Amino acid sequence: MIQSHLGEIYALITAVFWTITAVCFELAGKKIGSLSVNYIRLVIAFVFISLFTTFSRGMFLPVDATIDTWIWLSISGLIGFVVGDLFLFQAYLEIGSRISMLIMALVPPVTALLGFITMKEMISLSGFLGMLVTIIGIFVVVLVKNPENNNFKFSKSIKGLTYAFIGALGQSFGLIFSKIGMGDYDPFAATQIRILSGIIGFTIVFFFWKKWDKLKEAIKTKDVIKYLLIGSLFGPFLGVSFNLLAIQNTTTGISSTITSIVPVLIIPLSIFILKEKVSPKEMIGAIISVIGVSILFII
Repeated sequence: MIQSHLGEIYALITAVFWTITAVCFELAGKKIGSLSVNYIRLVIAFVFISLFTTFSRGMFLPVDATIDTWIWLSISGLIGFVVGDLFLFQAYLEIGSRISMLIMALVPPVTALLGFITMKEMISLSGFLGMLVTIIGIFVVVLVKNPENNNFKFSKSIKGLTYAFIGALGQSFGLIFSKIGMGDYDPFAATQIRILSGIIGFTIVFFFWKKWDKLKEAIKTKDVIKYLLIGSLFGPFLGVSFNLLAIQNTTTGISSTITSIVPVLIIPLSIFILKEKVSPKEMIGAIISVIGVSILFII
């Protein structure tokens, strides 16, 4: 049973990791800005994963990867880390991590569609049902009701929502390119390639935007180091690696659906760390999302 659902288990672990990293990077971004957070977290994550692969594979760098693997995973890193996460982290600052994660709920259907178009991945009727129920639960958690006309609406800025939407597209395309390029290659080494391309991409961004002074100031801000270290450990290192493990063992659509329950998992952290209040509606949404994930596991 467990063996047959390894992909789903890895995806659920990924969701937990990304919940932690979303809160950490929101807290860090409020102090030093999203651009600096993105760059620093990738450098820290590269150190983490390089040390890990040195012991696990006997290689500090993924020198055994083929040229095709390097090309596809580098493209994935540029799209996912540089484009996708740059806009997502800015959305954290504009509309908060919870609403941003709602928009990320668009990742599963977009990824499933791209997976069908590019790799002919098929999703069963139960898979579609599980995805639909999970997404409904997420929408229940993070949408608010308009008292004027009793319709649901977003209570945040259009600019922030647009940033989050671009972030969702970046993650969807990044997942597809990752699966194409990775094949049976080691997921941690694959993540290392993606992170390396992300670092190069952000270096170019800093060069053209001339933001090096901001980066120097960010490095000197000591009270955010703990958030960057924790976020880097559970985000671009463990989170991304387990996400690649997930898409190796299940379809990209189902994997991204399970990881999209982050807005539900983030509720306890929102209460105790971000000091937010949780309504009964949000608890109902959490239950619906858990049911959706259960469908993916059981049926």
